[in-house]
Amino acid sequence: MSSSATLHRRPLVKEILKGSDDNLLVIGGLGSSNWDITDAGDRPLNMPLWGAMGAPVGMGLGLALAQPSKRVLVITGDADLMMSLGSLATVATQQPGNLAICVLDNEKFGETGNQASHTSPRNNGPTNSGAGADLAMIARGCGIADSDTVREQADVAKLVKDLRTTKGPVFRLVKVMVEKLDFVMPPQDGAHLKDRFRQALLGSA
Repeated sequence: MSSSATLHRRPLVKEILKGSDDNLLVIGGLGSSNWDITDAGDRPLNMPLWGAMGAPVGMGLGLALAQPSKRVLVITGDADLMMSLGSLATVATQQPGNLAICVLDNEKFGETGNQASHTSPRNNGPTNSGAGADLAMIARGCGIADSDTVREQADVAKLVKDLRTTKGPVFRLVKVMVEKLDFVMPPQDGAHLKDRFRQALLGSA
């Protein structure tokens, strides 16, 4: 189990995405975040990223700026975000009021064998040692003032409200348990995903 996690990721993501409508555009990070989003219900206005580790926040920012009347929600993992920390500073520079970022942090590199990620607490062993990086503190330091960490079920209702409706940019680091879950994969054809997202958002013209 992750050192400070009590939340199960799949029910959590279902709660976050419950009642999604055409106003909500969802960008899914590589790997487990995509499976979580798809398990909650595949929809054309979900854009799961395949093989694009580190890209979700930048893509979400561009989408938020291009579609200011829509709510853009990025759901990704701790290891994914570590590849593009600079994107948080760019989000802070642009201050998109319609962007929310949810980082599901299990403190592991889940796709490569659950090695300790940068957010895992540091230990004294020579291997599998984390650095204790605090991504919410990093986001705040980059200039995203509304940055916080969620650890308890009692805080989930407010988390959902913040991600879905609070003026952005909003950053939430959510500590989730390490779990072995079934793959629930979205379509794997990138061109198809791009086309269906574009058509759902802009129409066929």
